[in-house]
Amino acid sequence: MSQALERLHSAVVHHLVNTLGWRSLRPLQQQAVAPVLDGHDALLLAPTAGGKTEAACFPVLTAMEQQRWTGLSVLYVCPLKALLNNLLPRLRDYAAWLGRRVELWHGDVTATARRRILRDPPDILLTTPESVEAMLVSTNVEHRRLFGNLRAIVVDEVHAFAGDDRGWHLLAVLERLTVLAQRPIQRIGLSATVGNPEQLLHWLQGSGRGH
Repeated sequence: MSQALERLHSAVVHHLVNTLGWRSLRPLQQQAVAPVLDGHDALLLAPTAGGKTEAACFPVLTAMEQQRWTGLSVLYVCPLKALLNNLLPRLRDYAAWLGRRVELWHGDVTATARRRILRDPPDILLTTPESVEAMLVSTNVEHRRLFGNLRAIVVDEVHAFAGDDRGWHLLAVLERLTVLAQRPIQRIGLSATVGNPEQLLHWLQGSGRGH
């Protein structure tokens, strides 16, 4: 067994082999385990369908169990609702391996589903920056109760945010979440291959650079 697999939770490894039928991790997935599991900010680069989601999620789920995270501890942010919808079944399956829950929150999610999430927050919430902003300004949301346990934020397609105003909005939202959590929140960016990865990671880290 590779060093990376040895660090993942045993239930994750079991399902990788027996449910997904994987014989090994892809190179990016192997390389991501140590820095993500050790709590470092990271930028994971791979082409479309290159396994970036798994590279982030498997060590994050492992950290969730090993460090006994409770409440809503992970936000998974995407620029597009369609991408979130596509990710939901896969991430629900992965989280269920460890008895954890994933829910979805964006503009098309019903008011009933939102109330259920606020009443009983999941471990991982798939959402957009605009939806997080709406939650942060809503008087119907107990902000500290909902976001006070955040430990990590995964930003998918981070390169799509970095080039426009949505990116600066995202960074402002991340700063507000960090204040609510009263601790540094690990930032993990997923991106297609870019020519300036160090700059992109520094941009994502915002004022928390160096964490």
